[in-house]
Amino acid sequence: MKSKATAPRVGAAVRGSRSGRPIMVALDLLGRRSALRILWELREGRPMTFRALQEAASTNPSLLNTRLGELRDARIVDHAGEGYFLTATGLELLEALRPLADWADRWGAQRSAGSKGGRDAGA
Repeated sequence: MKSKATAPRVGAAVRGSRSGRPIMVALDLLGRRSALRILWELREGRPMTFRALQEAASTNPSLLNTRLGELRDARIVDHAGEGYFLTATGLELLEALRPLADWADRWGAQRSAGSKGGRDAGA
């Protein structure tokens, strides 16, 4: 019998850290396959059915079910009659990730412009 995947928990060891610090737990959860993609697909605020989310996230039902369970356990995603949606905590997480996304856009543009074999000046 397969063991059910467990969501990372604050105060418990997670992948890459034994501290259980909230930042490490959050990074473990978000680093799991398809977790960020699920958040991305739910970003508009409209509930999505399991099938719609599976298609949008391009994932299989087993993985999606596992990830949704972990995200629900973390209270980032929830489910109601119309489908899955981001909770207030999930929306807050997206806002917290915005500066990282902005940085990544700048970094990507720099890397793309300077990708002809040179190193960054600050490297």
